[in-house]
Amino acid sequence: MLAYQIELEAANRRSLADCRVGFDKDAIGGKFGAIYIITTSEDDPVNPKPGTLRYGVIQEKPLWIIFAKDMVIKLKNELIMNSFKTIDGRRAKVEIAYGPCITVQGVSHVLIHGISIHDCNPGKDGLVRDSPTHVGGRRGSDGDAIAIFASSNVWIDHCFLERCTDGLIDVVHASTEITISNNYFFQHDKVMLLGHNDKFTADKVMKVTIVFNRFGAGCIERMPRVRFGYAHVANNKYEEWLMYAVGGSANKNHLQRRKLLQSLSRRQ
Repeated sequence: MLAYQIELEAANRRSLADCRVGFDKDAIGGKFGAIYIITTSEDDPVNPKPGTLRYGVIQEKPLWIIFAKDMVIKLKNELIMNSFKTIDGRRAKVEIAYGPCITVQGVSHVLIHGISIHDCNPGKDGLVRDSPTHVGGRRGSDGDAIAIFASSNVWIDHCFLERCTDGLIDVVHASTEITISNNYFFQHDKVMLLGHNDKFTADKVMKVTIVFNRFGAGCIERMPRVRFGYAHVANNKYEEWLMYAVGGSANKNHLQRRKLLQSLSRRQ
């Protein structure tokens, strides 16, 4: 009976992957992988132990990652994710905070759901493991909550993001088929950047959906800022912006639908 209940719970959790929307419609994350349970908030960037978040996200095989209990994870360096992974924070209060945060680089099929990411700091120069067989030198991350580089089929959903050193979410270096949905952004200046810079034309392949998000108190600009590529911005609630909400440059294409603009800006 217990084994049946465990398998039923696993199937129910994996059904989340069937709820994706927007350009990320083909992402599966770790849907066809085993359940991996985080039991400790400890972190070792080079030799992570089983039961830690880092150990799970670097594995080569698909995994659906869940948490045994509430925890605050203070990473010692940026967390580099491998392909076909789901981080599922449901049924626990999970925070990644007070250190470097998440890097999604050169991978595909990544789902991040139901966690809080806040007060992220830049990473350090040094060694970081990105797979069971490879440790590489890193020059230090910028201090984003989630940085997405040269990746595809990424879905960020139902997360709380605030107060990071750089952006909350950056999507750059020709990343495409990305959906950012049902998140709560607040207390941050440059919230979300789509596109590396005005000269990086490879970003023209970028397709990003930004839908059903809430941009709350203390947000100043970039909700999002779009360079090149295509961004579908729809059904988001903007409670406050101190400079601008949605902006673009460098041959951007963005379609906006049904924005709820409830401005509490000091300009009014």
